[in-house]
Amino acid sequence: MSVGKTARALCVGVALVGGACAGLVRAGQDEAGRERVWKFAADAAGGAPSGFKTPVGSWIVESSPRGKLVVQHASNADPVFNVMLAEGVSATDVDLSVNLRAVAGELDRGGGVVWRARDAKNYYVARYNPLEDNLRVYKVVDGVRSQHFQDAAIVHDDRWYSLRVIMKGNHIEVYLDDKKYLDAHDDAFPGAGTVGLWTKSDARTKFENLTLRKP
Repeated sequence: MSVGKTARALCVGVALVGGACAGLVRAGQDEAGRERVWKFAADAAGGAPSGFKTPVGSWIVESSPRGKLVVQHASNADPVFNVMLAEGVSATDVDLSVNLRAVAGELDRGGGVVWRARDAKNYYVARYNPLEDNLRVYKVVDGVRSQHFQDAAIVHDDRWYSLRVIMKGNHIEVYLDDKKYLDAHDDAFPGAGTVGLWTKSDARTKFENLTLRKP
């Protein structure tokens, strides 16, 4: 098969990506369309991450000994939700993960991932908060965050964590460092949406290797 036909076949077979395969190399799409990884390696330090909309917050690419990172820098008021959403993604069932490290924040700290996002005001979010020593999962509808579905008490250290969410149908599972803490069900957003990153108010947080897989 020619290179052109191979590329076209790959785009057709990518269930995780809606529309064209823009950012395929940058996002680390595998050939079977089962995984997409955003490493931000091709993005310039000091600029916004390419392939994402950043409607709320100040999301900046930074260089580090670990490689390129995205850091949320804004110091917004409580309860502003800082959201960064991937472009060209439409996924319903997801296996979504990211490495993250809380840097600072007086009103809030930490952060997490969003999925099945229709826009910056409608999505599911799972986040960890070192100030509160907990891990929670919520839904945000028309910009209003629900009461948390579940709450796991976790004593956090000043280090990197791996946060992972699996959602199939209406079933949500949330893991921290490969240990399952939360298990919930919800039907607010049954359809496909995009994925992204999230912090609240003045939470400054580093993120790396945002990864979307088919569960």
